Amino acid sequence: MSEKEKISRYREMTMRYGDPWIWGIYLTLVVVSIVESYSASSRDVALMGVYEPIIKQVAFLLLGSFFVIGLSRINYNNKVLLLVLIPLLWIFTMVALIYVLVAGEVVNGAQRAFTIPVIGLSVQPSELAKLSAVTALAYIMAKNQGDRDVSTKGVAVSAALVAVFGALMINSGLTNTLLLMAISAAMFVVGGARLKKLFAVLAIYAVVGGLFWVWKDLSDKREENMRQVTAIQETQAATVDKSKVVNRHGMRKDRIYNWLHRYELLHDSVNSQNSQEMFSIMAQAHGGLWGVGIGNSRECSRLPLAFSDYIFSIIMEEIGFVGGIFLIILYLWLLSRAAMIARRCHRVLPALLIIGMAAMITFQALFHMAINTGVFPVSGEPLPLISKGGTSILVTSIAIGVMLSVSRTIANNVNGKNKDDGNNLPSGLDARNPSEIPVKNEWKS
Repeated sequence: MSEKEKISRYREMTMRYGDPWIWGIYLTLVVVSIVESYSASSRDVALMGVYEPIIKQVAFLLLGSFFVIGLSRINYNNKVLLLVLIPLLWIFTMVALIYVLVAGEVVNGAQRAFTIPVIGLSVQPSELAKLSAVTALAYIMAKNQGDRDVSTKGVAVSAALVAVFGALMINSGLTNTLLLMAISAAMFVVGGARLKKLFAVLAIYAVVGGLFWVWKDLSDKREENMRQVTAIQETQAATVDKSKVVNRHGMRKDRIYNWLHRYELLHDSVNSQNSQEMFSIMAQAHGGLWGVGIGNSRECSRLPLAFSDYIFSIIMEEIGFVGGIFLIILYLWLLSRAAMIARRCHRVLPALLIIGMAAMITFQALFHMAINTGVFPVSGEPLPLISKGGTSILVTSIAIGVMLSVSRTIANNVNGKNKDDGNNLPSGLDARNPSEIPVKNEWKS
């Protein structure tokens, strides 16, 4: 097949289904998810039986595939999607975050979930918040475009939005707030924000984060004193509610301390305080360069949350350092495809949507891997599409569907009669893309 035929074939596939490379990455991650989530679910197998864990994972992946296929067939500039469904998602997410903050169910020591009646599905709004934040930031930056730049007002409102979402998600894990900051920074770059504005936002994030840390420290000290007084007044009978929320700030400080002294783990024995770090290191060391083989993990039965927060360690154990590098390349490849498509968008909204979704998935994956390998302190962050967890899988699937929708719509417009992807956008969201690289009427791979 000649080069010209390859380009023609690629263009045809993209116009019909969306970017083929994104499809390939998605399907590869689904296969890895099915294999590795089952391999890492030995504890669930002991409790539920041999097949229930894999059935649940496959069920969520199938449901997610409907979102991927459905969204890929809808043009991203559909007015019902832009003006009705996405704003409804914002409202639902904000209400859910506030509800969970006040009366949410305790999961792993923090109020972070609620259960939908009748169907009994547990939902973690912090995952929905990432999706809502990306779409909201895309709207704000598209509406506040200046001379190939995000206006000062747009930057300020975007930073405030990240701060609000971060504050509402604080009980769900500090990494979620840091993840939002990283995603917003990537979107600022694509939106054309000047470096001085970007650095100003990062400085504001640092100052606000520092002030919040001091306030939280003082608040938790008062709370701990009250708990000690209450404990003295109570008997040591079985009256302690084990579902109580853990002092998250104190736990974070302990985790940061342990991370700063992580090399001392080599001389420590395994205990309840360091079991995650210790068994994670053991799993990766056991895997070596090529791994011990799929299904032959030794640490999956001992590593806490091996099927979710620490699944990358099990992957490293089973398919080794080479397999881990392959997985990293897949996520980075997804981001690079999104960047390529974003640079070919005439309008800034689709560019922000696709880069925001890709950054959400890729940065979350990198955060997960950094935590597993000891680069970041211990925290709970699922590996997109692979870790066990319904909300995370569905949110990632929606993000993939949006990316395919943007790539398909842009390809049809670039190679069709319109030659412009902004013709159907609502007024105010049709600003030009400051990061565009003009392509001579050709959608190349």
